[in-house]
Amino acid sequence: MNQQTQPLLEFRDVCKSYDRTQAVESISTAVARREFVALVGASGSGKSTLLKTVNRLVDPSSGTVLIDGDPVESLPLAALRRRIGYVFQSVGLFPHMSVGENIAIGPRISGQKLTRERIAELLDLVDLERSMATRMPNELSGGQRQRVGVARALANEPQLLLMDEPFGALDPVTRDALGERVRSLHRELNLTTVMVTHDMAEALLLADRVLVMEAGTIVADETPQSLLHGGGGEIAQSLVAVPRTQADRLAELTR
Repeated sequence: MNQQTQPLLEFRDVCKSYDRTQAVESISTAVARREFVALVGASGSGKSTLLKTVNRLVDPSSGTVLIDGDPVESLPLAALRRRIGYVFQSVGLFPHMSVGENIAIGPRISGQKLTRERIAELLDLVDLERSMATRMPNELSGGQRQRVGVARALANEPQLLLMDEPFGALDPVTRDALGERVRSLHRELNLTTVMVTHDMAEALLLADRVLVMEAGTIVADETPQSLLHGGGGEIAQSLVAVPRTQADRLAELTR
């Protein structure tokens, strides 16, 4: 299989158990290059656990995760994580470092130094003023901090962007704007993106493909269009029903 047809990310019979709890059970699926995939499901469905097996924050109990055909466990951890950008809900900016220093931390750990111009370019990508490079995290709003988190994730020019409930703590207006910016960056930078969210509306609006998880398994693998036309089965449709019902209720208010 040549590089262009080989999936960038592949899960082969991946399982993860904690004592008697099976968090992920025999998942096999692949993510194509430049695809934007959303993992959706209720709390405890296994979506965050599955995502974390990619950058080895969680090691599977059995099965294999591959990037570009390479098993992730065969790669040095630092080298693996340089290929992956990771954005998570709590952002995790270092409070004693400036915005610029936070953005540059990944390359710095791997022995590289970002120039001021490169930091400025990364701030441009996430629609923040270049002057913010010298500010401290406690001077920023929640939405600004999360934008810095996205810039930091892109600093190593990763092949793959992983996002774990990245917008969950943001207000609806900020959440929508940042979601649209991430989708634009996905296209502009030719990224492959996997995003965990519990919000089906967000998944439908941003993703090319939606994987619905329940009890550690994938119960639906559909495009947004298919889900909106009734595909995916009962569990998937129960999640689609939430934004659909909200839209219907809003429509009633305008009558």
